[in-house]
Amino acid sequence: MNNGTILVVDDEKEIRELIEIFLKNEGYTVVKATNGVETLEILENTIVDLIILDIMMPKMDGIEACLNIRKNRNMPIIMLSAKNQDMDKILGLTSGADDYVEKPFNPLELLARVKSQLRRYKKLNVGSENKEGVIEIDNLTIDVNTHEVKLDNREINLTAREFDILLLLARNRGIVFNTEKIYEKVWKDEFFESDNTIMVHIRNIREKIEENPKKPVFIKTIWGVGYKIEK
Repeated sequence: MNNGTILVVDDEKEIRELIEIFLKNEGYTVVKATNGVETLEILENTIVDLIILDIMMPKMDGIEACLNIRKNRNMPIIMLSAKNQDMDKILGLTSGADDYVEKPFNPLELLARVKSQLRRYKKLNVGSENKEGVIEIDNLTIDVNTHEVKLDNREINLTAREFDILLLLARNRGIVFNTEKIYEKVWKDEFFESDNTIMVHIRNIREKIEENPKKPVFIKTIWGVGYKIEK
């Protein structure tokens, strides 16, 4: 049973291991890091459903890490810190955290907050798959099982690569993917910097699903970064 992947970030080994025990007992996969730098490196290669993030850490603290995460990722973040001043809570929440837990904490309370944040995130993430394997984003429907895409119930013919790119962005709504990441995840191959394949495929997808491809409402370009579906 895998209820999701949780990234636990704390420079204290005992705390990481304590949280890991309780999460694993509830069927979660646990990934661990000791500082903000490791956190960002892990997120480059690992899909994470929620982050438990300590504030006071070496190399890069939780506030700076949270600000960096929020540049292109929207999974829930629970701040964890021994600080109990109101300003510290405000700083953590305004940097992009969804919740704040003070040390020392009750592991069962932390677990309850993890479950609550994941339920809320999945409920709000309208681009997620339902149990039939269908993703609905406004008037756009993506059927994962049949590889069918419909716009206002009108079938859209996409190539296999176009479908895979659209599905990647739709399954990760709100997350920005650069051309290298898209290529590596869809083609399962090494990306060449001079390759404009992704740009061409994105243009073709827009021509098919956007009312005005020059002003796209589904696939947004984040200039200098990459592409995302944010609806």
